[in-house]
Amino acid sequence: MANIRKSKSATASLFIFILVASLLLNIGLMVITQLNTFFDNKIEQLKDPHVTFVMDHESYQPTYREFLENYPGVTETEIEDIINMDIANFTFGNGELTSSAIIFNADANRNIGKLKLVEKLNTSSTNDIFAPYSFKTNGGYELGDHFTLTYQDKEYEYRISGFFETTMMGTNNIGVMKFMLPETSYRQLADELDNRSKALILSAMMEDKIQSSNLNNDFIQEVQSQANESTSYILGLDIGLVKNVNSLTINIIATILVAFATIIVLVSLIVIRFRVSNSIEDGMENIGALKAIGYTSWQILSSIILQFILIVLCASVVGIALSYVLMPFFGGIISTLTGLIWVQEFDIIINLVSINLVSFCVVIVTLLSAFRVRKILPVAALRGGIHTHSFRKNHFPLEQARGGLHFLLAIKSMLANAKQNMMILLIIIALTFATVFSAVLYYNVASDKTAFVNIFGSEPANVFLTVKSDADTRDLLSDIEQMDHVRKVNIFDLIETKVDDQTVYTNVTDRYKQLENNIVYEGRQPVHENEISISWVVSNQINKGIGDTVEVEYGNEASSYIVTGLSQSIGNLGQVAAVTMEGIQQLHSDYKGKSLYVYLDGISNKDFIKNVQSQYGHHIVETLDIDENIESQTGMYTTAVFAVMVMVLTITVLVVVMILYLVIKTMIIKRKKEFGVMKAIGYSTIQLMNQISISFLPVIITGVAIGGVLGFYFTNPMLSLLLSSAGVKRLDFTIHLPIILLPCVGILILAYLVSMFVSRSIKKISAYALITE
Repeated sequence: MANIRKSKSATASLFIFILVASLLLNIGLMVITQLNTFFDNKIEQLKDPHVTFVMDHESYQPTYREFLENYPGVTETEIEDIINMDIANFTFGNGELTSSAIIFNADANRNIGKLKLVEKLNTSSTNDIFAPYSFKTNGGYELGDHFTLTYQDKEYEYRISGFFETTMMGTNNIGVMKFMLPETSYRQLADELDNRSKALILSAMMEDKIQSSNLNNDFIQEVQSQANESTSYILGLDIGLVKNVNSLTINIIATILVAFATIIVLVSLIVIRFRVSNSIEDGMENIGALKAIGYTSWQILSSIILQFILIVLCASVVGIALSYVLMPFFGGIISTLTGLIWVQEFDIIINLVSINLVSFCVVIVTLLSAFRVRKILPVAALRGGIHTHSFRKNHFPLEQARGGLHFLLAIKSMLANAKQNMMILLIIIALTFATVFSAVLYYNVASDKTAFVNIFGSEPANVFLTVKSDADTRDLLSDIEQMDHVRKVNIFDLIETKVDDQTVYTNVTDRYKQLENNIVYEGRQPVHENEISISWVVSNQINKGIGDTVEVEYGNEASSYIVTGLSQSIGNLGQVAAVTMEGIQQLHSDYKGKSLYVYLDGISNKDFIKNVQSQYGHHIVETLDIDENIESQTGMYTTAVFAVMVMVLTITVLVVVMILYLVIKTMIIKRKKEFGVMKAIGYSTIQLMNQISISFLPVIITGVAIGGVLGFYFTNPMLSLLLSSAGVKRLDFTIHLPIILLPCVGILILAYLVSMFVSRSIKKISAYALITE
C-alpha cells in the first residue's frame, strides 16, 4: 500500500490499462461464446423452422412432403401458400436493394415460424405490412414509415406497422427476405399477381438441428431428380447455413476485440516490468534495510507482487462491470448484423476466465521482473545498488561528438535509458500496427469496396439481367454488346451441382478471361469442357486438388472433370466451383445460360436499364443495379467496422498519452537535481522540454516505422487468417501509402505534443528550491 500511495499516477495509468484490457477481453469472449447459444435460443423462442423450402405451385408434388415427413429425425412439417417475388426492389439502408421477397399471410394459422411482433403501431390501415427487425436496425425504417415494394415494374405502397424477429429470412445477406401482410391485403396482392408468383413454402423441424444441412441437400436432390426440368425453381435454407452467414462478421469483430485486448495486456505487462525495475532501483536503500533487519527475499518479493495483484484485481473487476454497461452498444451491432434482439446474459465463467487470465500474466511478469531482489546483497542495497566497480562507458563524449548541444544531450539521455526506450518501442510498434490494421480494414469496407466485394465471389459488373427461358441468350448478348456505352457483356450463371457428393454452388461462363474478379488463387480457371476449378474449402472436403479428377452431378447426369485451380470465396460459405459453358452442356445439352452481367462506361446504371428495357424488355425477366445493391448490402458492415476503428484509435491515443506521461514524469523525478543544475547554469525550461521530447522522438519514429511496415505487409495475412473459416485463403485488400502514413504521422505528432505538455512540470524545478530542500 505504501508503494501504491507513493506512485499514484503510475498506479492510475496501470489501473486504466488493465481496465481497458479486461473490458475488451470480456466483451470479445462473451460474444464469441454466447453467439452460438444466442441463435439456438432464438430458434426455440420463435419456433422458426430448421429447414425451409420455397417452390412454385407447378413444381410441387405431394411426394415432396412425404419425403420430409419420413426423413430420419424430422419431428414436424408444415406447408403454406405464399407469394414469391423472386426479384423485388425496395429501399434499404444506403441504397436500393434487390432481393427475393417472400410474403406470408399474417393471419394464417401456423405452428412453425409464428408472427411475433417486437414493435407495432396501435392503429391499423388497409396498406399495413410487417417487416423483419433488420429493417429498423439496418434498413433505416421506423414504425409508420412509407415502404415501396417494386416487382415486375409495378410499385406496391405500404406502411410499416410492425417489426418481427426471424432467424431464417430476416437479413439482406441471404438473398431472400420475409414479409407479412394482413389477410385482406394478402388476398388482394395475390389476385393482382400472375401465377409465377404463387408459391408454397415447406418447413420442417428436426430433433438435431445439426442435421438440417443434410436434409436441405437431400431434399433438393430429390426434387431435382423428380422434376421435369432440372432448372425448376426451388430455394432451400437451413438453420446451419443462416447461422454461419449471420455470425461470420460478428465473430470477426469479436476476434479483433480479443486480439486488441491481448495487445493492451502486453502493454500492461511491459509497463509492469518497467514499474518493478524502477521500484527496485528507487527503493534500493529500503530493500537493503529490510534485508539487514531480517526480512527474507521472498517476503520483499511478495510485497511487490501483492502490490500489482491488488491493482489488477480492482481494475479487472471494474473493467468487467463496465463491459456489461457497454454491451448494449455491441448488442446493437449484433442486432444490425442479425436482425435479432441481443439479450445480454450474465456469464460468471467468462468473467472469471478474464480476471484469472490477466492476473496470471501479471503475476508471472512481476515475479520474473522482481526476481533480481534475491541477488541484491544488503551492503550493496544500502549503497543504492552501487558495487565496488560500477562504471559505464561514455560512448559519445560531448567534446568529441558533432552536432547541436541540445540534440547531443537528448541522444545521451536516450542511450542512458535503453530499457525504458525498448519498452516504449515495443508499445508503439504494437499500437501502430493495430491502428494501421483498423484503418486499412475500414478503407476497404467503407471507401474502396472493390477488394471487400471480391471476397464474396461477386463479379463487379454494373447491371445484372435475367433472360427469359424462351429467349436466345447469345443473340441477346450480341445485341446488348452493340448498345452505346456498353464495355462488355458476359454470361455468368450460378447453379447448384454436386462434386464428389458435396453440394457446390457452381459458376458457369465461357469467358473467364473477361471476368474482373478472378477468385482462383492457385492454378487457373477452366478452359476446356472437361475442366473445373473448386474452392479450397471443397478441396479439403473431398481431399482432392489440382490435377485430380472429380465427378460432377447436375440433374440426373454425371461426368468426370479435371481440377485446374483452387479458388476462394466467402459467398455460399466458400463451397463454390466453376465450369465452362461447354462443360455444363455435357450434363445438360440444352443449357444456354440465363444471367447476363453488363459492364458500362459513360452512362448511369438507371439510364442503361431504361434503355435496355425499352429495346429488349420482352426478352428480359428482371434487371438489377449491381452497384446500388452492393451499397445497400454493405451498409451494415461499414457501421460495424467503423465502430471497431473508432475504438482502436481511441484506445491508441489513450495508451500513447498515458505511457509517455508515466515515463516522462518518472524521468523528471529521477533527474530533478540534474535539471535544477542545468537551469542554474542558464538552460531555459523550453530548451529542457525540447531535450526530453527529442530524446523520445528517435524511439517513437522507429516504432512507428516498424509498426507501419508490419501493417503494410501483414494486414492482409492477418485478415486472411481471420476469414479463413469463412472460405478466404489469400486476401488482397487495397493498401495505399496514405492509409499507412496518416495514422503513423498522427501518432508521431501526438507523441511529440504529449511529451512537450508533460515536460512542462520542469518549470516548477528551481536551483534555489533544490538547495533549500
